[in-house]
Amino acid sequence: MNDIILHNHHHDHLDRRGFLKCMAWVGTGVLWTLSGGVLTSKALGEVAAAGGVLGGDATAGELSFVQISDTHIGFNKPANPDVVGTLREAMGRINALPVSPSFVLHTGDLSHLSEAEEFDTLEQELKSLKTGRIFYVPGEHDIMNDNGAQYLARFGKGTQGAGWYSFDQKGVHFIGLVNVMNTKEGGLGVIGSEQLAWLQKDLEGLSSSTPVVVFAHIPLWSIYPQWGWGTDDAAQALAMLKRFGSVTVLNGHIHQVMQKVEGNISFHTATSTSFPQPQPGTAPKAGPMLVEPGRLRSLLGITKVNYIENNHSLALVDSSLASN
Repeated sequence: MNDIILHNHHHDHLDRRGFLKCMAWVGTGVLWTLSGGVLTSKALGEVAAAGGVLGGDATAGELSFVQISDTHIGFNKPANPDVVGTLREAMGRINALPVSPSFVLHTGDLSHLSEAEEFDTLEQELKSLKTGRIFYVPGEHDIMNDNGAQYLARFGKGTQGAGWYSFDQKGVHFIGLVNVMNTKEGGLGVIGSEQLAWLQKDLEGLSSSTPVVVFAHIPLWSIYPQWGWGTDDAAQALAMLKRFGSVTVLNGHIHQVMQKVEGNISFHTATSTSFPQPQPGTAPKAGPMLVEPGRLRSLLGITKVNYIENNHSLALVDSSLASN
């Protein structure tokens, strides 16, 4: 993986060549396998050519879940005037999976302007998902009007603070972090001292062999600070996770697939179901990116994750709405 995405510890951002190689995979579908802290990848076409098998029985994991992100219900500008329609397409792909996922993770920006009718629409649409439960974390667009009060009342019941929590499934420990509170427009995400103290206590009783999945809206690694694509105090949280043999961090916010491995921690950002954003540094600022209609669905999609119990292995498959 290091020959594709390079991490510069002095500047803490992607090597340009490596980033462009990474972005070339968007829309093709990629199978990611995490084992012992090492992430490897193959395009889905390669997997199909090999008879659909990669790394043993990775696609038949005992625990499977799907990540969706940045639905932005309420957005209606030219970059995608029908975000409900593309969300429905994403849900159709989830419902068509051979085995229904155990649950869905939504990594934030459920709404576009945190309006009541936007949340109403999302809740109604998600009822058609064939899955047991949906777990959420807020994005900055979900807390715009009321500092997250409506989000918490609807989607954060039973959580702590601004909406953080943890749960366990099939031997995997999941941690939902909130890093969108107290951030300035275009600024870096912030976890905050209260949540960091909670995280330390949450991890104390876990064995270092426990696979951990952390999900939050803004990336926990510094992708492009100039656009706020990173979290200011992420290093403190990541330091607590270093003792675990397998850690996967799932984020949204940037509306595009990017991956990095650093030691035992694998970072993965997901595409949006609403609209794409430009590659870092290729536009004056971040924001909805208008592309030709025939290309839009290749830049939107979902991420499916499988875990094989006792094998400490996670396999991530990114599928665009345009893929077969």
